[in-house]
Formats: sequence, C-alpha cells, structure tokens
Amino acid sequence: MKLNQLRDMVAIVERGSLRAAARDLVQAQSAMTRSIRTLERELGTTLFDRESKGMVLTPMGKLFYQRASSVVNELRRAREELEQTSGDMQGMVTAGLSIMPHVGMLPYALPAFRKKFPRVKLRIIEGLYPALEAGLRDGTVDFYLGATPQTNPAAGLVTEVLFENTRTVMGRKNHPLSKAKSITELSDAEWATTSVDYNAAHDLNLLFAKYKMPEPKIMLQAHSAMSIMVALTSSDLLAILPMQWNEFALTREVLQVINIREHLPAPSIVCVRRSDLPLTPASEFFCDMLRRYSAAHTALPC
Repeated sequence: MKLNQLRDMVAIVERGSLRAAARDLVQAQSAMTRSIRTLERELGTTLFDRESKGMVLTPMGKLFYQRASSVVNELRRAREELEQTSGDMQGMVTAGLSIMPHVGMLPYALPAFRKKFPRVKLRIIEGLYPALEAGLRDGTVDFYLGATPQTNPAAGLVTEVLFENTRTVMGRKNHPLSKAKSITELSDAEWATTSVDYNAAHDLNLLFAKYKMPEPKIMLQAHSAMSIMVALTSSDLLAILPMQWNEFALTREVLQVINIREHLPAPSIVCVRRSDLPLTPASEFFCDMLRRYSAAHTALPC
C-alpha cells in the first residue's frame, strides 16, 4: 500500500468524481484508475461502485476512507507544520465557526492572521458542532469554535470553554416595536429563527412559556447568517440573536437591539479540537486570535 494510493482515494471522495480529482492532482484519469484498482487488489475488497453518476463508496470503502483520510490529513498537517516552522508560510487552515464567531470574532482575528500568514489559505465552514465532528476526528477540520455542543464531543476531542454569552432581540432600524421594554410587549410580533446556533425556535418557545405568553409566531426559519440578515432588514420580523450582532459593522447599520429588561442567556462559546495532536503554527495562531476576543470582552481567562 502506497501513500499516493490513499491520496488518490481521498481526492476522489472529496472532489466528488474521478475527473475532478485527477484535475486537482494534475494526473491522468487512467493513472488514478490504476492506482485505485491496485489498492483494491491489495486490500482484497471493492472500495468504489462504478455508477453512471460517478464513483460511490461501498460500505467497505466508507470504512476504509475514514482511516485513509485521517492518514492523508495528518501527513498534510505534518508537512505544513515543518514548512511553517522553518519560515515557509504556506498551507491551509480549516475552521468551523458557528454564527456568533462569524459576526463577533472573525472580524478581529482575520486581519492579524492575513498579515502574519498571507500565503496560507483559510477555509471557513459555517455550522454547528455535530456536523463538524467527523471532520475534526479525521483532520479535515482543524478546530471548531462556537456554541457549545448539546452532547459531549467524541473521544479524542477536547473542549475549552472561552466565555459565557448572551442574546438580544433584534429587528430592522426603526422597527415598530423598537421601544418595547419587556418580552411581553413582543407577544404579537412575528419571528425569524436560525438553526446555525442551536435550536433557536426551541429556545424562543421556552422563553415565551416562561413568561406565560402564547406560542411565538415563527414565520421564517433560516439556515445561514446571510438568510437571517436579509430577513430582518427587509421585513418586520424579529429574532433573538447573539449580542455580537450589534457589534458587527454590516448589521449595526441596518439592525437595532430592542432593549428588553429580561436576560436572554445563550450557549457558552467553546473551542473543540483534537487532544492527541497539536495544531499547525498557522492554525494555532488563527485559533489564538479568535481566543483574544474572549479575553477582551469577558473576565474569563483565555
């Protein structure tokens, strides 16, 4: 078994087709086909089903891919770590961020990262922890930073609590309900929720129930920060969002906080990463730049 065979297999899976993988690796498709067939013979099993829509992993292929991708990603990390340590600042950092770090922490971290590592590619994935766990385990994702997982991370992953967070009610500038002082004054409002940070619809229902209000009128569910931003700025919908939305330049000009007296807790902000291997210098620096936001905005230590 050769490393280039593992690399070819992983490339086919991640690029979605043999053609795309060959183009990305600058190889002939015929050479990659031979590489995969040789690997299958050595393993004594079929890794891919050849279908009209492309190459699809078999059950045994899916099992082997988990190990193969981990090997390939760790070798990539090892190479980048040596290169970055010796002064060749290239490579890639892949970070999973939930909605709060996108609007609250990334604007502070990105300029410093780009200045120190101008040749390192940065790949940002918007999402919550459960969808990113597999990537963290196999090395596809360097670290996750965002709302704390609702279930404990898998073995081999470590969680670092950065700070406790709060939410606010937000709507468009000059919203008809902008003068409201209590959540009870918003009982007739229509709401937008997002699943990017926890199950906001569930939290909103619990909040209304706590103050013996009728169920909230949830009229829009969004799956991205962009969707929720567009929804609020172009309608009278309200949303309960992390407080950092009011600090974000793009939203501060078009949205406003409705200052109700009730405290609206939010999930803690955490960093999840593998415990057995260090991050590359570039990944560590980017993670540290994000951490510095928590040091500057809370009393908790980094």
